[in-house]
Amino acid sequence: MTLTLIDRTRRTDAAPGKDDVDAGAAPEKTPDAAPRRALGREADGLAVASFVLGLVGLLVFNIVLGPMAIVMALLALTRHTRRRGRAFLGLALGAADLAVLAAVVTANGTVAWSIGG
Repeated sequence: MTLTLIDRTRRTDAAPGKDDVDAGAAPEKTPDAAPRRALGREADGLAVASFVLGLVGLLVFNIVLGPMAIVMALLALTRHTRRRGRAFLGLALGAADLAVLAAVVTANGTVAWSIGG
């Protein structure tokens, strides 16, 4: 495996023979590109976490994982995630967790329940 470094300090529009770019200078960056990229990754992570928590919450700890999935999905959607479908699935699964909890509490009269019966 080979790692190739790219020198972005040279300008392609400069005339040949004129090298007015300092070789030790750092390339220019937009000031808010890195925070925006980090915020996008965080929102994508929230969408995935929401989906996973909603899915696991259907089986165990739905009283805790359901609301967590809903909150994470809403945070991901407000932060404009690229994984909108996954965030909506996390939102739906979080609501389904609470619906399962309500059905079990209504049927058994208690919050504790087991899969085996």
